Amino acid sequence: MKLDELLKVLFPAGHDTRVEAEGILVGTASYGDGKTAAVVGVVNQTSLGTDGALALAGHILETIRRSPKRPIVTLLDAGSQRMRRRDEMLGLNEYLAHLTKSYTLAARQGHRTVAVLFGSVAAGAFISTGLVQDILVAVPGANPEVMDLPSIARVTKLPLEKLKALAKSTPVFASGLAYEPPIGAITEIWDRGNLASRLATALDGVAGTPDRRDEIGLERKGRLKAADIARRVQREAAVLL
Repeated sequence: MKLDELLKVLFPAGHDTRVEAEGILVGTASYGDGKTAAVVGVVNQTSLGTDGALALAGHILETIRRSPKRPIVTLLDAGSQRMRRRDEMLGLNEYLAHLTKSYTLAARQGHRTVAVLFGSVAAGAFISTGLVQDILVAVPGANPEVMDLPSIARVTKLPLEKLKALAKSTPVFASGLAYEPPIGAITEIWDRGNLASRLATALDGVAGTPDRRDEIGLERKGRLKAADIARRVQREAAVLL
């Protein structure tokens, strides 16, 4: 699904958005019964570098300052984090962390955050935009990827063929829309029904909802250990406190 098409489907009442430098989408849109949401994102398959991360974080912080509790919709069709010497030397990881914290601050200040994945997104760009939201949904054509198998093979030193075999039975080793929902990364796939209505329902949810991805992964049998480990950490931390 192309960006223009997605905007028309999600916001039939109208929107005022533009794509700035670094593939950063920004603007506002009407949804539901005359309500307004901030619209941001990384589009046109642009890799997220220091400049883009800083610009996107700036738009989020501006929404917090100027439009208290306005819902924030993030549309994603990006690459991975930008793998250039300049970005790495400037400390790209800190810029991505700043972006992540900006989204977290928005949620804590009462802004409902919903991401819609309609294209590709990978690695640090995925973590700092899609995975930090209250809800992450996907539409047909989405292709999420935390790390591709060749990259995992280089990092772990495991044979690529072994990783391919593991990916067939263990979703955490795989990528793509067929594998992310079972591990809880994607809350829902919107492949039918009125998408504008579904988005409106999502935007009217409670901001800063607890992260249930580990529990969702357990329920869907894609990530079996994370929920139990998280509960153990919480119990032991409570004892120490």
